Amino acid sequence: MGDQPLRVLACGDVEGRLNALFSRVQAIQKKMGQFDMLLCVGEFFGVTPEAEAEWQLYKTGAKKAPVHTYILGAASQETVRNFSTSDGCELAENITYLGRRGVFTGASGLQIAYVSGREALQEPAPAHFFTSKDLSALVTSLTSNSKFRGVDILLTSQWPRGVWQYASTPEVNTKSCGSSSISSLADKLKPRYHFAALEGAHYERLPYRNHVVLQENAQHVSRFIALATVNNPAKKKYLYAFNIVPMKNLDPAELVKQPQDVTENPYRHAAQDKTHAQKTAFSTEPAHQFFFDLSRNQGGASRGRGRKRLSDGDGHHEHKQPRRHPQPTGPCWFCLASPQVEKHLVVSIGTHCYLALAKGALVPRHVLILPIGHYQSVVEVSSEVLEEMEKYKSALRSFYKSKGERCVLFERNYKSQHLQLQVVPVPLDRCTTEDIKEAFTVQAQEQQMELMEIPQHTDLKQIAPPGTPYFYVELDSGEKLFYRIQKHFPLQFGREVLASEVVLNIPTRADWRECKQSREEEEDDCKQLRDDFQPYDFAWED
Repeated sequence: MGDQPLRVLACGDVEGRLNALFSRVQAIQKKMGQFDMLLCVGEFFGVTPEAEAEWQLYKTGAKKAPVHTYILGAASQETVRNFSTSDGCELAENITYLGRRGVFTGASGLQIAYVSGREALQEPAPAHFFTSKDLSALVTSLTSNSKFRGVDILLTSQWPRGVWQYASTPEVNTKSCGSSSISSLADKLKPRYHFAALEGAHYERLPYRNHVVLQENAQHVSRFIALATVNNPAKKKYLYAFNIVPMKNLDPAELVKQPQDVTENPYRHAAQDKTHAQKTAFSTEPAHQFFFDLSRNQGGASRGRGRKRLSDGDGHHEHKQPRRHPQPTGPCWFCLASPQVEKHLVVSIGTHCYLALAKGALVPRHVLILPIGHYQSVVEVSSEVLEEMEKYKSALRSFYKSKGERCVLFERNYKSQHLQLQVVPVPLDRCTTEDIKEAFTVQAQEQQMELMEIPQHTDLKQIAPPGTPYFYVELDSGEKLFYRIQKHFPLQFGREVLASEVVLNIPTRADWRECKQSREEEEDDCKQLRDDFQPYDFAWED
């Protein structure tokens, strides 16, 4: 069949509703043309007298499946009787049982790995269970080939545990759903498509990558799709149609193309990405145009420490070459060189970033990390700016910890001109990190938004190319939540969640305009914060 794509249908639990399934398939084929195969995961057979009667029509040849249909084995004791052997065999014309576990390779070269049943907790295992030996044998049979890159399709009845990491949460009980062994299998076999069922839910996960960015050669992405039960009353999706060119026939460059919405591998979330630890040397050149002494003229006496790269009070400076930072095309309230910036709110100045007290702060010690130069969002800043932002984050986490607080960061790249990374402290005794995470997730869902969990050390640029509007949250656990803004977005969403009853319980402070202070009050608060933060401020030196 060469490079021609195969037309494939995948289906969830049939549970004996053969007439309903095949009528639907016939209708699809009438509209879209003939498909090459139908792959069924989950329970194919039913246990009711009606289901048995329907099956007899196909078994005796009175009826015939309208497409080559491949099924998995029993997932419960009740349906074991429909399988006379653990080896694959034809059960009726056009209906083939693949077997307990193995690899099916079609004439086109399409490679399908499969595992029937549920994970066994003990051995010897009943017929409707698989064991670790089954999975080991399957993996070895494939990966022992030095040219192995992955399989085209993986069929399992059970879901892989944790597949929802870095993606939206499915409508299932995530505490009990799925098998860790299936997760490990999927990680090792790298299927381009992985189908599962048994949970009565439809879930299409964002594609995930099978390599570590910058550390491994690019590999193809994997897509996980869970399908619902045939003819379910909630009308959840139970059939999935797709075209696929077998991996062996694809140009390698075409195979490894990464879609824009690709995420990290959900099965490797415990692994530490070392790339973030790589250091880039800081430039010692100053951002010359905005030197003002934070230790004086701000309502406080000199602290007896020298401010790194600041004026000595006479306007003289040891450096001669100014650093050039990106400039805005018009007025900007946050570029530090700008006449519009409210310098009395500045807490600390580094080489590439500065720290400022938030105007209309949600709580005391609510600050902003801002780039000195003009950048619109985190995904557009240079590596030097990003590294210094991380230093400020780390310093603030330590500072808040000393005050009995945890740190929540968020950025809204929507209807904003200059990057503002909001950093809000939340008392440890107010709520847990999980409470905060749930508050963001639930309140987003209430507004028809789905926050996606992304890897702790993933560069946002991999998920949101420059110019993409987004909202992003980082919790003190390192967990990150991301939402790609489509059309509209509530501008105060981050503050509203943190001000809500389940987090800070100060709902009247959700809008910063309701929290404005006089300039004198701002100066006093900023001086106090500067003094408190100084021991943690890497921008100071003895």
